[in-house]
Amino acid sequence: MESTGDVLRSMNNPALRQRSRDLEQGLLNHPLVKQLREEHPELDESRLRLHLSRLYQYVEESRHCANCPGLAACPNDFPGHYSKLTVESVSGAPDLYERKTPCALKVAQDSQDSIRKRIRSFYVDERVLHGGYDEIDIMGKDPRRGVAVNKLFDYITTTKENGLTPHGIYLHGSFGTGKTFLMCYLLHELAVAGYNGVIVYMPDFIEDLKSIMMDGQKLKETVDTLKNCDLLIFDDIGAENLNPWARDHILGAILNYRMNRKPTFYTSNYPLDGLEKHLSFTSKDGEEIYKGQRLMDRIAPFVDVIPLYGENQRGKR
Repeated sequence: MESTGDVLRSMNNPALRQRSRDLEQGLLNHPLVKQLREEHPELDESRLRLHLSRLYQYVEESRHCANCPGLAACPNDFPGHYSKLTVESVSGAPDLYERKTPCALKVAQDSQDSIRKRIRSFYVDERVLHGGYDEIDIMGKDPRRGVAVNKLFDYITTTKENGLTPHGIYLHGSFGTGKTFLMCYLLHELAVAGYNGVIVYMPDFIEDLKSIMMDGQKLKETVDTLKNCDLLIFDDIGAENLNPWARDHILGAILNYRMNRKPTFYTSNYPLDGLEKHLSFTSKDGEEIYKGQRLMDRIAPFVDVIPLYGENQRGKR
């Protein structure tokens, strides 16, 4: 490490002083700095020379951004941000200020992170939720599902324009036609608009309730989450092995709270009358028609029923 004396002696070196002046002049004549000076003629050169380090940072980070290697490899001091210079008057004298500003990539990443935070899933593959969506691809995979997809698009547009209503969607169709995928698309698009939501894969959820029923706090937190989220999707309802407690005290309580408040969505292989038969039967008590009807009174009046036709897409690329 150089001593203070060595540094002072080097400053007396004419060649070094000339190199320093050349670098300084080159910086002041850089196109970005010249543009700044043209936009702010009130900022004299003496003031600029006091902020050479800021000008250097500004020029260097602009160069990095022009040759952006991507957010993960950002070489700027504050990754994902660049130096933005502004001129402001303090006590009547103009001066140069630097602010770190997020770049477009950082803004996009933060937006995606914010969307992800608005969406929770119970037992649904996260790749389905965040794998990316292409509306042309959604429509083009199978023309037979075009009517259902257009209704879904209309629902998303109307909600973005007019806000949430207590009315959801009941999407039913054969195996592998894309019901879960389309509901994840709806959830993602409305999360972009600022709504939070939860998607629940019903067969695993009902099974898991057996293990958490003894943990009162966890059970309450789970049920409260499903009651209060803006958007709730019960995925593959009708495929679960119901017991009376899960049906009457958990599913019933959630639906009873949400009706007339917030929309609930469903995907199922059953049409509504088939779902009613399913909800009327439990492995313990057998058929209980009135209990199935009671649940359906909290489902059927609050959904638009949309049949989804098409070919089984599972295993296809």
